[in-house]
Amino acid sequence: MATTSRAEQRSLPEFPWDRLLPFKERAAAQGLIDLSIGTPVDATPSVVQEALRAAADSPGYPTVWGTPALRSAIAGWLQRRLGVSVADADILPTMGSKELVAMLPFQLALGASDVIAIPAVAYPTYDLGARLVGAAVATADGVGELEALRMRAGAGGRRLSLVWLNSPSNPSGAVLGTDQLREIVAWGRAHDVLIVNDECYIEFGWDCEPRSVLHPDVCGTADDAHRGLLAVHSLSKRSNLAGYRGAFITGDRMRIQQLLEVRKHSGFMVPTPVQAAMAVAYGDDAHVATQRERYARRRALLRPALEAAGFRVDHSHAGLYLWATRGEDCWLTIGRLADLGLLAAPGAFYGPAGEQHVRIALTASDADIATAAVRLAQRHILGPTLHQ
Repeated sequence: MATTSRAEQRSLPEFPWDRLLPFKERAAAQGLIDLSIGTPVDATPSVVQEALRAAADSPGYPTVWGTPALRSAIAGWLQRRLGVSVADADILPTMGSKELVAMLPFQLALGASDVIAIPAVAYPTYDLGARLVGAAVATADGVGELEALRMRAGAGGRRLSLVWLNSPSNPSGAVLGTDQLREIVAWGRAHDVLIVNDECYIEFGWDCEPRSVLHPDVCGTADDAHRGLLAVHSLSKRSNLAGYRGAFITGDRMRIQQLLEVRKHSGFMVPTPVQAAMAVAYGDDAHVATQRERYARRRALLRPALEAAGFRVDHSHAGLYLWATRGEDCWLTIGRLADLGLLAAPGAFYGPAGEQHVRIALTASDADIATAAVRLAQRHILGPTLHQ
């Protein structure tokens, strides 16, 4: 379990993607295929585009809480696709999920007396959100590590206040099972620690069916079943809406009301045309099935190509990435891939525990994925691995 020092808490790290630029230039000399950042490349569904255009004449201010149509569509999707029942009042739309992750500690009034736990391999913005409010950040996975962290925080005069989960995980594609989620939820409630699960990839399970932290099998069916729990969802990857910035958070009613009040005062409003587009996107499952087929096809081509080239693919049970290692420092692997014209994300971006992995995105065109598979067959450029 690693923890930031007080001196590090408010300092912002170097923006990680800037470190990748020299490798991008190196890959460009071979004909760049970018498998790093994971931005969608497939078209935004036509029904969503039409909804955006239809709502273009929106001269008034949008509502922070979201239109009734949007909250109803989200509630319907949660029940239909995830088996989760929430009231419309417990849903809060956000301008993408990244701004929410970064600002959540601030909007929950956390600060220097708080400790925030994040996974050992984690999306960097969890750490950033803690730094922005001066809270301590620590890595902890599972109830045993969380309890040890809680005790250590208390001995230091602080309180473990927030635990970030990310299932399915970005970058690793790891998925927490129902029993694991249930155990963490019970522990959080016993110690009054807020549990927040980033579930943005939940509709892209490959080897398993990911479960929401708000599912009744995880948190029960009592009237206050969502007490102490929040779930974050996004349309960026599910519906190719990264450019629209449409997401939401739901769960514990008291926490949602707290966030709503802060966001009202701060002017965090999803634009009205985007809300209209979001409502249509959450009401339509057909385009998601089509997109899922695309990613499944790309995954079925790229994973065996990586394995034949000497990579071991770990986790990757869900989501839009392959978490791969050659048993060497990730930057060495990044350089080898760049010599093939392929750009990946170094695992070091996601914490010290990822320093021997790279994240390979499936968010490239079918043609580019096919070309990447062909290039990976040039194993002499990659050289031997520690697995061979």
